[in-house]
Amino acid sequence: QFHGRDRAIAFGIWGSAIGGMAAVGPLLGGWLATSFSWRWAFGVNLPLGLVILVGTRLFIAESRADTRRQSADAVGTLALVLGLTTLVFSLIEGQQYGWWSATQMFSLGPLRLGTRGPSPVPVALATAGLVLWGFLGWERHRLDEGRGVLLDLRLFRIRSFSLGVVAAGIVSLGEFGLLFALPLFLQSVLGYSAVRTGALLVALAAGSFIAGPGAGLAARRFGARAVVRSGMVLEITGVVGVGLSIGTGISGWRLVPWLFVYGMGVGLSTAQLASIVLSDVPPAQSGQAAGLQSTMRQVGSALGIAVLGTVLIISIGLGTQHRLQEVPGLSAPMRAQIVAVVRSSAGAAIPSLATRPGSAPVVAAAEHALTAATRDVALLAAGFILVGLAATLALPAPAGVTGGRSGGHPGSSTDPGEPSATGGSLAVRGASGQADRQVDGQPA
Repeated sequence: QFHGRDRAIAFGIWGSAIGGMAAVGPLLGGWLATSFSWRWAFGVNLPLGLVILVGTRLFIAESRADTRRQSADAVGTLALVLGLTTLVFSLIEGQQYGWWSATQMFSLGPLRLGTRGPSPVPVALATAGLVLWGFLGWERHRLDEGRGVLLDLRLFRIRSFSLGVVAAGIVSLGEFGLLFALPLFLQSVLGYSAVRTGALLVALAAGSFIAGPGAGLAARRFGARAVVRSGMVLEITGVVGVGLSIGTGISGWRLVPWLFVYGMGVGLSTAQLASIVLSDVPPAQSGQAAGLQSTMRQVGSALGIAVLGTVLIISIGLGTQHRLQEVPGLSAPMRAQIVAVVRSSAGAAIPSLATRPGSAPVVAAAEHALTAATRDVALLAAGFILVGLAATLALPAPAGVTGGRSGGHPGSSTDPGEPSATGGSLAVRGASGQADRQVDGQPA
């Protein structure tokens, strides 16, 4: 447990690790896919997960809320898993199976759907809506009965929590959508290998690792909200810089400074936004609040890949079709076939097209289309992060930590990144602004 001055620093280190590993992952995945098999990019999670479980058991002390044990919410857990699974499936697979009418055969166990009839995507989307709506009703029912819940809806009465969670989800949508599109451009247009692509993205990790620990110090001095907003401004600057720098003939090194700036923004904003989300949450609910904030980030990243991936694929298809019309000697069926191949592979088929004799004009058309699509995705990602920044402007000054402060007034509110220098009694406040619980020497 961290409290006093150590709390903001701990959040900063945690944030730099999150942002850095998001960029180191492609380097490790590229090496595994090149040297072994693409399957190891997923299989590596098994030994890493085992190490994490053992390390958690050996080195992390148990912490429990000072409340009576309540029954597990098994029905709520199953409903949430089913609802989120069908939601993410429908958004990611819409391009493959069709948004309304089926374009490809779908099979799930004994269930098989042909290409004639409705697509499974709208069915999955409707199922997600119904299940998630039922999940919320079930949670309200358990709350009314005083039973344990998976999601305590009362948390959303805390303005800093509700706005912070929304901001975290929107920002993740923009952040991870870019990391989906950029490697496709680097490999399909610039001809980078998977390992070289991962090495270029290390610039993002470097910026995050450098900025993360400093975020804690800056939060103590200027407040967590100011650090979060500064980080988001850097993220927007880096993403826009990447988008405007992209071109078919550029060197990948031209992107490095912008990726570094982007990584610094991630390192500054990620953990301090979590600090704001938890600032006014009572300690007994902090575990659930932290879990919900983390879940929203994961959902945001999945939605980002789905939404921005859809924009990328549509833009590639339209751009390739438009440019192929300027290539002489191509029949309409041939153009349609090339567009379908490039579009369905999200541009990954371009290197294969380049191996065919006389394909230079076709490859050039596809490369320009993918370049323009990647630029569009980068600018749209910056727009999503800008929306997240706007959400943080509505955040109230957290009442999360109060107490004596050298040169200050006892009981005055401070940002969560500005804990009391005395490390004494900290009052954790809820949505009403009244002290809900007194915690002596514990983190806010």
